[in-house]
Amino acid sequence: MRFLLCLLLVLLFVAQPAAAQSAGDTLSVDCPLPRVMEMCVELDARRAVDPAAGPLTFRWHMGDGTLLTGATISHCYQQRRHYTVQLDVLDEATGEIRAAEKLIPVDFTTEIVLNFRAADTVRVGQPLTFDALDSQLPLCANAVVLWDFRDGYVTNGRQVAHAFRRPGQYLVRMSLRGNGPDSCPASHCVSRRVVVMP
Repeated sequence: MRFLLCLLLVLLFVAQPAAAQSAGDTLSVDCPLPRVMEMCVELDARRAVDPAAGPLTFRWHMGDGTLLTGATISHCYQQRRHYTVQLDVLDEATGEIRAAEKLIPVDFTTEIVLNFRAADTVRVGQPLTFDALDSQLPLCANAVVLWDFRDGYVTNGRQVAHAFRRPGQYLVRMSLRGNGPDSCPASHCVSRRVVVMP
């Protein structure tokens, strides 16, 4: 079987740029909305085939138990991990299968992820849970999650509860603050509006 295999891999990240903060700064930086990270890939092998090779079937083992077929595929992953996509090629004329014709690394663990979950509305005095989800600063030895509820209260932790004492709209801010090594990025923040009803 004679064909030239060169693939187009597109990683899809739908994200807003993160805003950096200096230590102790909770006021000067405008923190954007949480970053939405869609862990999806598109793979295209249409231009990879020498026409003399004849009809081929492409089988994509996506690394998470999913098997897809076709010259072009798209797939979204559920967990932020490192995957290896294996492409097997079947020559339909001879039945020959070329296993692992191409191995493609897909790594979702190296991106800065800033996101948190909380209800949009709550009543005064009702505890509301804030969850930093899978937020990460991957180059940092460790990262601390800081919360500023914009009502005079601050705390830290990946998952925290807070009860607002007055009605209003609060632009709650979550910051990730990384600690060393030198390649660790600056702290970053995102914010989300919470409406507190009487």
